Amino acid sequence: MSTPQLNIVILAAGKGTRMYSSLPKVLHEIGGISMLERVIHTAQSLNPDSISVVIGHGKDIVRQRIHAPVNWIEQTQQLGTGHALKMALPHLAPQGKTLVLYGDVPLIDQQTLQDLLNVAGNDIGLLTDVLDNPSGYGRIIRQQGHVVAIIEEKDASAAEKAITETNTGIFVLPNHKLPTWLNALQNHNAQQEYYLTDVIALAQQDHIPVHPLQVRASYLAAGVNNKLQLAQLERILQQQQATELMQAGVTLRDPARFDLRGTINHGQDVIIDINVVLEGEVKLGDNVTIGANCVIKNSVIGTGTTILPNSHLDNCSIGNHAQIGPFARLRPQAQLGDNVHIGNFVEVKNSTIGTGSKANHLTYLGDTSIGEHSNIGAGTITCNYDGVKKHRTQIGNRVRIGSGNMLVAPLIIGDRATTGAGSTITHNCPPDQLTLARSRQKTITEWVRPEAEKTE
Repeated sequence: MSTPQLNIVILAAGKGTRMYSSLPKVLHEIGGISMLERVIHTAQSLNPDSISVVIGHGKDIVRQRIHAPVNWIEQTQQLGTGHALKMALPHLAPQGKTLVLYGDVPLIDQQTLQDLLNVAGNDIGLLTDVLDNPSGYGRIIRQQGHVVAIIEEKDASAAEKAITETNTGIFVLPNHKLPTWLNALQNHNAQQEYYLTDVIALAQQDHIPVHPLQVRASYLAAGVNNKLQLAQLERILQQQQATELMQAGVTLRDPARFDLRGTINHGQDVIIDINVVLEGEVKLGDNVTIGANCVIKNSVIGTGTTILPNSHLDNCSIGNHAQIGPFARLRPQAQLGDNVHIGNFVEVKNSTIGTGSKANHLTYLGDTSIGEHSNIGAGTITCNYDGVKKHRTQIGNRVRIGSGNMLVAPLIIGDRATTGAGSTITHNCPPDQLTLARSRQKTITEWVRPEAEKTE
């Protein structure tokens, strides 16, 4: 016997007026990922036969930003949730069931949805919540314990408003009844919209049971209508992620001051200090220590490496037992070997640095290849840009670059070469030799220093 079809429809057509933003509401991020992407990822975890996303406001930018195998359905007029689901009918199987989700309910999880699908069976599943303050939510109407209707607050009587069991909007509906029910919806209500919630009353007429399931935590079904609610769910998500990391062995000096905006793969005995932000995909080896106020994005950090405070790493890889910072900046395509030292106010971009090499102070290394066990003196700059093109600087093994050097690319500096402090190097330097490029010091005795005129 084949498994019944599961279709998922995500409603994401609303403007989100209360966000006060030109960005469509569902594209606002939580944990570094847009709310709609989070819902799509959760939907995918259920292995449905299809996922459809109903879009309207900002539809072009939504499709630009979201890259997922979904059916995009346009709701040209936002006439309510019932009308939105009706737009998806051509993409739904004639049999099976449809799970209705929302692009602005970002923390809904796989377990809750699987439980709802199980409860629904071949009937209707309805996810509910019980709130101390149910203001603004549709109320669940029961008779003899059975759900018979959902009343939106604007249409509710005083007695109905006193009900604390509320509708989350998340449904499981039988596909074979959807065409009839959705075409029967009326907009005779305060909003003059076609409410999806009205299918509950229609189901009663057809003697199809409604199986409610109370969500285990309110935040799982909480929607976002403004920036305050977005921030509240962000803190809940970050607290969850911090708890999971600590349970897996990561030391967080203060879990309330840590943000993970992506994914992390970590080894044992990792220590992360306060105000660290991890973005994208981050991989940390065993015994990695990250100091306070660091931002690390899409980077790999090897075993035993220390990232000192206030360092920024972006799309780079670092070997084992390296030391970075404080106040270091590693930009995309920076590839550092084992035991490399990058010190304070050193910037590295599109460069490879070999085992044991060091650049400890006030240096810029761009489009550079450095061999093993070389030392770059303080204040050195690789002058890689001629105004039109970028050029590379190649520095060999066991090279010593003097302080205050300007290395004008394209340039090759041979193994074990040394350059004098204050040199501007414009030609290749031979191996094993000292190269100087600075004028002879002299004093001009006739020179008069200009001074500002004194005023009485």
